[in-house]
Amino acid sequence: MNRIKEKLRKRTRRHLRTRQKVFGTNERPRLSVYRSLKHIYCQIINDIEGKTLVAASTQSPDICEQIRYGGNVKAAEIVGKKIAEEAKKKGITKVVFDKGGYKFHGRIKALAESARKHNLSF
Repeated sequence: MNRIKEKLRKRTRRHLRTRQKVFGTNERPRLSVYRSLKHIYCQIINDIEGKTLVAASTQSPDICEQIRYGGNVKAAEIVGKKIAEEAKKKGITKVVFDKGGYKFHGRIKALAESARKHNLSF
């Protein structure tokens, strides 16, 4: 149990360290990613106003019917595509990527590359 708490504490510290440098503005809001074992969540946030502009996750009804399981790379790619489409509707083309203290590989990388492929630049 202590090992799990230690991993969470380390990830939280990495995320806080990153958040000191990564800040979402009106021109470039922050694309924040959270990953659990079963799902992946992302949201585009304007940190100046403290508001979430766009959000997508594997628990969204339209994404949930496309996938069988939310904790894999395929699901992350679909969420990346969805967040890019929703951002485009709101007029957001440039964001700052916040990987949430996770390594940039696997599901995090798949979400980022999918969002980039669908014209969201960061």
